Amino acid sequence: MPRARSRYAPDRGLTGRMVTTMFLIGLLYVVFVGVLLAALRGSWPIILIITGGMFIAQFWFSDRIAAYGMGAREVTPEQAPELHGAIDRICALADIPKPKVAIAESDVPNAFATGRSEKTALVCATTGLLRRLEPEELEGVLAHEMSHVAHRDVAVMTIASFLGVLAGIITRIALWGGFARSRPGNDPAGILLLLIPLISAVVYAISFLLTRLLSRYRELSADRAAALLTGRPSALASALTKVSGQMARIPTEDLRKAEPYNAFYFMPAFSAKESMGRLFSSHPTLEQRLDQLSRISTDLSR
Repeated sequence: MPRARSRYAPDRGLTGRMVTTMFLIGLLYVVFVGVLLAALRGSWPIILIITGGMFIAQFWFSDRIAAYGMGAREVTPEQAPELHGAIDRICALADIPKPKVAIAESDVPNAFATGRSEKTALVCATTGLLRRLEPEELEGVLAHEMSHVAHRDVAVMTIASFLGVLAGIITRIALWGGFARSRPGNDPAGILLLLIPLISAVVYAISFLLTRLLSRYRELSADRAAALLTGRPSALASALTKVSGQMARIPTEDLRKAEPYNAFYFMPAFSAKESMGRLFSSHPTLEQRLDQLSRISTDLSR
């Protein structure tokens, strides 16, 4: 939930989806760990230590790892006056603490935010984005990113993705090492061990779909919150159109490097065109985002 003093528009739809996602992810987590404990009864202390340790690491360090992986380098107001100035204006409008400010040396025009809270928040823009956008467009993009921090959906996405990561790791271990080979025959425990890769794969798939559904909605929510805060939905729409058009001119190799971090970015490196691809996409389509901003612009003009 956003802080009471934040001027970002609250989004009950986003809050409801975050609560629902966390509940379902928590339920999956209980079932998943329960199956592991039942299958590996003698190893329950190790299971609890490993899963607990991975959860703590995922929650406390995932934002730093992501920022490092995307090449974020913290900058001072003297090093990036335009970027700091835009963020200062947004902080004044929203009445929120200023996050850390960073730049990533990349020609891919994009921006992202990380952090579990306002105290650990970091907002980063790429050099490609700074070079291509006008000041009002840049301000709209940064307002979008800072709304993720204000609404706490960055932290929720970090936690929600943990179970999928854990299930994926266990699935690979099971396939490579073979849990089932340790207990052959018709032993019930051996049969349960055979089911672990299947259960892990199902858990991973459900977790993946839940986080993708939340991710698409939170991007629309951030667009809406940024447009209402700045009062210039047309500037954000212009930025979306410009960034989307420029993506086609970026070398495929550079886009491939950025693709693993799509869930963090303002605009995905590759946009899904087919209906099935959209189901697994981390972002809504450009048309959906522009249509929403057009409606907001009409409402504000009244």
